Amino acid sequence: MTQPVKWSWNEALNDTLFGIRKHLHQHPELSFQEHETQKYIEKILDDWGIPYQTITDTGVYVDIEGAEDGKHIALRADIDALPITEKSNVDFPSQNEGVMHACGHDGHTTILLGAVYHLWQHRDQLKGSVRCIFQPGEEADGAAEQLIQAGVLTDPQIENIIALHVWPKLPLGTIGTIKGPVTASCDDFVLKVHGKGGHAARPYEGIDALAITHEIVQALKFLETRVLDPVKPHLIHVGKVEGGQSNNSIADEVVVEGSVRTVDHDMRKEIEAHFTRLVKETAERFGGNVDIEYINGHPPVINDDEITDQLERSASQIVGEDNIIDLGQPSMGADDFGYYSEQLPSTYFRLGISEDHETTYDLHHPQFKFNEQAIIYGAKIFTQYALDMLR
Repeated sequence: MTQPVKWSWNEALNDTLFGIRKHLHQHPELSFQEHETQKYIEKILDDWGIPYQTITDTGVYVDIEGAEDGKHIALRADIDALPITEKSNVDFPSQNEGVMHACGHDGHTTILLGAVYHLWQHRDQLKGSVRCIFQPGEEADGAAEQLIQAGVLTDPQIENIIALHVWPKLPLGTIGTIKGPVTASCDDFVLKVHGKGGHAARPYEGIDALAITHEIVQALKFLETRVLDPVKPHLIHVGKVEGGQSNNSIADEVVVEGSVRTVDHDMRKEIEAHFTRLVKETAERFGGNVDIEYINGHPPVINDDEITDQLERSASQIVGEDNIIDLGQPSMGADDFGYYSEQLPSTYFRLGISEDHETTYDLHHPQFKFNEQAIIYGAKIFTQYALDMLR
């Protein structure tokens, strides 16, 4: 039987990690603008005497080499913030007006730093290496894909990767896991529906782009509920419709924006094909035409069974088996970790942050906040997983 990895958590580091998180929370930066965040991460690593490398404009990664050859694995944390004005009432609020860590990435970054510190201290126990990736731009499209293209998974070739996300729907001290799909793809669309303007008193002389848009929206609902397999999770959402000049004129152009989500790669392709055909046919049937911009965004995050099993075994040593919760079904939210899960066996788990005595706000809410003790749970789990995988 394989012997458990012997390592100890440095309790004296806790206050340092809490201070790091507070600094990051006070100085949030938007996607691809994380220059000061990058410098701060580098400063912490310099203070600890841990070497690192930069990648793309604002990314950082740390390679921790073990004493012997073995597997090459990766841990990932996202570092960017959101264009949200903070209303959390914490005593260390954002100092960057209109920008907030409303998705917990300040916690994710601190968690990975805590794991880096301990893995560096215990690197003599590793057989192989662990790459710790501080990734910019998760809230924007394509950041993970850019890092992959820049070689973040090569030299050495990474064999598996994990990530976490704080989760207000689970209690503090628990994690949530699932095998298979865990988050959805997110593709965006912009439609420009063209008609022919005219006077509202003589609608037969014009082609009403607003009326055509109504028919397109109804057609998309038909696609969502009557064409696609209802057993496979999917959403087609129209979030913005803009057009028309006045109350007594016929609209000659309407712009429609929305998103499409699914947790299945094949259905993702199927939806796009049906979407394009149906939208064009509907516009033409009513005398108009439409320009379609269909933007492929994040792929779904799909967890590997074996990597998830190992993550659960490692996490059980930190939080206990009873505190590992089956998520049951995927979320229709998205995360660009899907680009990694397309390339490698991976798992993406939820880190509980809710407390009975506190009102817990959802991700991206201006009042979002979490107990800093979640940072310790997350960092310990990351560390335990890496040591177990490379023992």
